[in-house]
Order: sequence, then C-alpha cells, then structure tokens
Amino acid sequence: MFVYLTALVDWASRKVFASTVAITLETCPAFAVLHEACTRHGQPEIVNTDQGSQFTAHVFVQAVKDRGCHLSMDGRGAWRDNVFVERLWKLVKYERVYSHACNSVIEARQSILQYMDWYNRSRPHSSLDKNTPDEAYAVMLPTAKRAA
Repeated sequence: MFVYLTALVDWASRKVFASTVAITLETCPAFAVLHEACTRHGQPEIVNTDQGSQFTAHVFVQAVKDRGCHLSMDGRGAWRDNVFVERLWKLVKYERVYSHACNSVIEARQSILQYMDWYNRSRPHSSLDKNTPDEAYAVMLPTAKRAA
C-alpha cells in the first residue's frame, strides 16, 4: 500500500498549516491543502514546491498565482531548497509510519494526520529552542492576527 502526504509548512516555525494523505499524486490534494492553509492562516508570500506533476499542473500553478503568491519550484534533485519539508517527511516516516503498521489506507490516513496534529502541538524542536511548532508560530505571529 502506498499513500502520499501533501503538506503546507511554515518555514520559520515548522508548523504544518494543512496536510492530507491521498492514494494518488493528482492535483486535487495539493489544491485542497493550499486552500485549507490559506483559509486558516492567510496567504503566504511564497509557495515552494518540488517539481511533482501535482504542483506543475496548470490548475495548481494558477491557484497559487490567483492568491497573489509567488511560486518557487526546487531545481531537479535540489532537496536543499525544500529541506524543512524533507526533514518533516523523514520524521513522519521514522516516528510514525515505520513504527505503526496500518492495514488500510483509511488507517494510514488517520495515523499520519494524527501525527501531524501531535507534531504541531507536542513535538519540541531543537532549532526552535525546544518549542513546538505551534508555540513558535504563536510567538512569530503578528499581534493583530493573534487577536482575530
């Protein structure tokens, strides 16, 4: 069984703004994650992706541009451009996927999305002075947005 995780992550706080687990690499999950993240947290200045077909599809590129965001795509094999997301994928694999056997796509989806919630709320990061992504984001969030 293969599932594909798509997430929109704030680089500064490492907070996962939105994520989904799908069984295909179609554009719809990427579009849904972008929409959910922007609805909850506002428009990012830059959306950085790899060159996967779901991110290079016209509908996704246009959705990013329609929101007034700049689209930045990693060069082929340039994992360093997207290092924070690559680190997240490694954490998800080693801290959840490899240690929690799932018997179905539904079970895998629930397990991975539960991990994402735990990651934001409870997992401290050394690069964030031992704060969780939620704590780091709350500190970085402008006062006006916090009140909304």
